[in-house]
Amino acid sequence: MSAGDPANSGDPRILVFSTNNISDPGIDMAGGSHMPYSPGVFVISVPCSSGIKPSWILHAIEAGFDGVFIAADGTDCAYLPDCTKRTGEIVQKAQLLLNEHKNDPRRLKMAAICSVCAESFQSHMEKFKAALIKLNSMKEKVAR
Repeated sequence: MSAGDPANSGDPRILVFSTNNISDPGIDMAGGSHMPYSPGVFVISVPCSSGIKPSWILHAIEAGFDGVFIAADGTDCAYLPDCTKRTGEIVQKAQLLLNEHKNDPRRLKMAAICSVCAESFQSHMEKFKAALIKLNSMKEKVAR
């Protein structure tokens, strides 16, 4: 592992599901503007946030990610008029699935990130990072 590896930085690993047309440009703008956020953030693009499967979220957590963030389309979705409702239902199902598998459902967050929401994305990542650090420290205390 290199010195720039998030595993060495102590930063939580966060998987972000981002949408091609809506949240990707905002996330790209945050990176292109060199806004500081955790090097432990990894982004996967999907066409629509309502197409994410709850099992993908569980798999990410069980594979070692500390948290999953859905950068949802919100009301700007070009595919479905009820995308926000569908994505919310996916989050609820995923949180139940996480709980069933003894994972804290707070490891999953969702927020609408628009194409010019670089500052919003950065803020969400920093707040989620802090929440995950707290969850990880609580988990360590319980394990002792």
